[in-house]
Amino acid sequence: MELKQTFPLTIKRLGINGEGVGYFKRQVVFVPGALPGEEVVAEVTKVHPKFTEARVKKIRKRSEHRVTPVCPVYEECGGCQLQHLHYSQQLKEKRDIIIQALERHTKLPIAELKINDTIGMENPWGYRNKSQFQVAERKGKILAGLYGLNSHKLINIEQCAVQHPATTKANEVVKKILQDLNIPIYNERSGKGLVRTIVARTGIQSGELQIVLITTKKELPKKELIVEEIKKVLPEVTSIVQNINGQKTSIIFGDETETLEGNDFIQETLGDLQFELSARTFFQLNPEQTVKLYDEVKQAAGLTGKEKIVDAYCGVGTIGLWLAGNAGEIRGMDVIRESIEDARKNADRHGIQHARYEVGKAEKWLPKWEKEGWRPDVIVVDPPRTGCDEEFLKTVLKIKPKTFVYVSCNPSTLAKDIAKLSKDYEVESIQPVDMFPHTAHVECISQLILKEGN
Repeated sequence: MELKQTFPLTIKRLGINGEGVGYFKRQVVFVPGALPGEEVVAEVTKVHPKFTEARVKKIRKRSEHRVTPVCPVYEECGGCQLQHLHYSQQLKEKRDIIIQALERHTKLPIAELKINDTIGMENPWGYRNKSQFQVAERKGKILAGLYGLNSHKLINIEQCAVQHPATTKANEVVKKILQDLNIPIYNERSGKGLVRTIVARTGIQSGELQIVLITTKKELPKKELIVEEIKKVLPEVTSIVQNINGQKTSIIFGDETETLEGNDFIQETLGDLQFELSARTFFQLNPEQTVKLYDEVKQAAGLTGKEKIVDAYCGVGTIGLWLAGNAGEIRGMDVIRESIEDARKNADRHGIQHARYEVGKAEKWLPKWEKEGWRPDVIVVDPPRTGCDEEFLKTVLKIKPKTFVYVSCNPSTLAKDIAKLSKDYEVESIQPVDMFPHTAHVECISQLILKEGN
């Protein structure tokens, strides 16, 4: 294989990043934008020792599921990967992505596993409750949006089909205010300038709106005017915050945060639970699907009202609190102190007295509690994309809860972790949930049950 080489290719499936996957002379070829079942002419863009990347030069046979993307900057932006695939087919392909990961990383009898159909959305648009748009100035005009796919060019986004309309409107308003008041914009190359990111988050249930300006320095010229203008044009804004990040980094938030107007947080509701979301609080980006996800977790946990539950990697306690009404006791842990403080506050606010939250790793707390005579019936885990910590999995295999519920946002790391647990645990069921329609992301809940004799 060499650069610019062209060849006919039949696309067999979708890859984990939403690209088409085909085989040419036994070499795997990844082709962004190509769909399963299509016959294309592919042109090589990159050659690697074990695979090749290519682009679609021509489609000879189109997929019956191919549709026209609604977004005008879809191909430049890269924020979504699957807008060109009909939504009902996206759900089928996402289930298939999980199957592929299990085939690659486990020895499980896939055909015998209960892998349910993906739970989708009735209206898979405008679902994201938060946007983080980088800001730049080009030819005297302020732009806000995302960096293009594999490039460092900022794509100005005025309408985003997957963002909640309230966040899109807020971005446009703030962009115009910064332009009109001539506020200096950060230049990544020179390191000069002030405003680097606009963050907008809406409480989809509460209707409250928070705007965060991320700046390189604390001194913000015309601060009062900026606040006044935002309030005038966007009366639904209940929180205006400034966050200071002077580091040369791709990390969005700095350590210092100051509330310029209104509350430090906005309110949001999930089912019967209320949450206070401050500027840096992690919260699920698609609340409508989060309710479906957590209900599936509750079902997988198989609660009768007596179970002792561990909510590992608990964050601000959302999953544990969702299960609390059907459980005997909840214990959660997380390495981030602020998250644990929030989890305790959230439990207090909802009058949940049988929940306990500790700072630290599960592999430290589980053996300690076992020595004290406390052993969980159910462990629920929702780890980052990198999957579960090796030590944590070893601890689970020692503690041996009857049920292990694994919430995963990365099929590859899920499959690798299941392979490690499968000597002692049966995979009872896997339920995919589409948290991010039109992207390649797929979330799923795996119910693992301790094998008899363990």
